[in-house]
Amino acid sequence: MFDKKEKRFIVKEKQVIGIGGEIQVIVDTVTGVNYLNTSGTAYAGLTIMRDANDKIIVDDVSKLQEK
Repeated sequence: MFDKKEKRFIVKEKQVIGIGGEIQVIVDTVTGVNYLNTSGTAYAGLTIMRDANDKIIVDDVSKLQEK
């Protein structure tokens, strides 16, 4: 009845900051685009990650694995 779907987004890296805060690098498994996700008790944010040349960081989707 309910088919199990593959996850659209996976957590590539995760780090705890301070008390209750967390930084994650999330990857879209369809496009390979990397996002920086921050969350805490009083804040949250999500943004596309870019390299030193202002290019969007994109991973090879065939090699993605969740950590």
